[in-house]
Amino acid sequence: MPILNGDSMEQIPILHKEKILDFNTALDVLKEYPERDGIDVQTLLDSKNNGGLTYNDFLVLPGYIGFSANQVQLDSPVTKRITLKTPLLSSPMDTVTEHNMAIHMALLGGLGVIHHNCSADDQAEMVRKVKRYENGFILDPIVISPQTTVGETKALKAKWGFGGYPVTETGKLGSKVIGIVTPRDTQFHDNDSDPVTVIMSTDLVTARSGIDLVEANSILQKSKKGKLPIVDENGNLVSLLSRADLMKNVHYPLASKLPHSKQLISAAAIGTRPEDKLRLKKLVDAGLDIIVLDSSQGNSMFQIEMVKWIKNEFPGLDVIGGNVVTREQAAGLIAAGVDGLRIGMGSGSACITQEVMAVGRPQAASIHSVTTFAARFGVPCIADGGIQNVGHMVKGLALGASTVMMGGLLAGTTESPGEYFVSREGQLVKAYRGMGSIAAMEDKKAGVGSSNPNDPKASNAGTARYFSEGDKLLVAQGVSGSVLDRGSITKFVPYLIAGIQHSLQDIGVTSLTALRQGVIDGEVRFELRTVSAQAEGNVHGLHSFDKKLYS
Repeated sequence: MPILNGDSMEQIPILHKEKILDFNTALDVLKEYPERDGIDVQTLLDSKNNGGLTYNDFLVLPGYIGFSANQVQLDSPVTKRITLKTPLLSSPMDTVTEHNMAIHMALLGGLGVIHHNCSADDQAEMVRKVKRYENGFILDPIVISPQTTVGETKALKAKWGFGGYPVTETGKLGSKVIGIVTPRDTQFHDNDSDPVTVIMSTDLVTARSGIDLVEANSILQKSKKGKLPIVDENGNLVSLLSRADLMKNVHYPLASKLPHSKQLISAAAIGTRPEDKLRLKKLVDAGLDIIVLDSSQGNSMFQIEMVKWIKNEFPGLDVIGGNVVTREQAAGLIAAGVDGLRIGMGSGSACITQEVMAVGRPQAASIHSVTTFAARFGVPCIADGGIQNVGHMVKGLALGASTVMMGGLLAGTTESPGEYFVSREGQLVKAYRGMGSIAAMEDKKAGVGSSNPNDPKASNAGTARYFSEGDKLLVAQGVSGSVLDRGSITKFVPYLIAGIQHSLQDIGVTSLTALRQGVIDGEVRFELRTVSAQAEGNVHGLHSFDKKLYS
């Protein structure tokens, strides 16, 4: 049967086969081929033949699409105990994650790790804000007294980000509730010296202690009130329920919460110095769920001893160790009892460790080596560094990472710390710096280890992370710069989530679990690509173009 070109009607030559077969036999003929297209992950990461690979050096081959992209499940563990709805984390850098980023990452199904280049009290306060943001029953609500002024109430709203407070006779939990103050009450009241009794609402709808959350939510919905005080038989305030939390459940169905508390999951970073033990106690008191030991080189006696101490002192706290890039590094931390590992050394956009120190490893090789080892002990791993786009995320996840951590990719968003400014080129940007940069290591405003930032003994997260405390000469392992405005993560992160779902759809797998199993079984295939192939796979041949990634 000749195959013809529709325009010229010339016969197209068919290579390799003398006989033209019927189209219906195509799948049967495919079985004759001894090997599948592409290579398996072991062949891909064969360092003897291919060297150390990173994300741009290979592609994942497509599979069969038999489902819609929105059916792809992205649930993945971040620690042995805690699983997220989306595998996305923000890095504990002082230009990336404070409470605002941590709150919104958790609302969107991921996790924000609060940096520690600040005082222990400031970091604990950020953890507390994350835990208070969304709740089921609020067991420790902020309560005010009848003597509290309108001005003081407005100041509380500026501090906490919400403005609804129950008023009790003594101003404490466990006292009789007499009213509620809301932002509607304070917004247009000019006399800040008036007591809140002048403006508070006294027409209260309450529920009795012992009611379950479903029934309490039903009462709150029918009441059309903003708050539902939960009281005992004597009318004393026991807890509180908020309508705002009900709406957050509707708008953020993927939110990262612990099932028993309904609060957002909170994570923060610390170092491995003795004073970090005191810092950790404050973070735990604030409600911390996950602690990340933050070091550029995690295989140290300092971190191993810290892991053992934490697991003994706070057995209910999940501990993530790192950073590591080899099995040998990971082994000591796993033996010490970590619940998760962070992988990456020198691959971050603002990191120059590999260049300056000649130490590190390409990220793809690091991820595959560590995750295949850690998986034998049930320890999830975070791919930290080198993430520039959705494709890099998918490759990291395919190689065995449970989650991916982003720094520079999120630094330019509305929720990251710092103010926008206009660059010399007239573009809207935000400052971004690696924690190993001279600027970060010299910044002693945190006063870590001292209440006085001018104390020569004071250090910060940057010097501690790179074991540089006390050094007379600081050696930079990072740079300072700026990143373009990316808008709010409430739009950017959903784009990343949708991108990962579409990528897995192209690969032909319906979940991250299926992706990893497909890689292990050799069903998901890879292809090395040359520098020319990388150029071909990017935009080329255009005079100009607008690379708009989402709308």
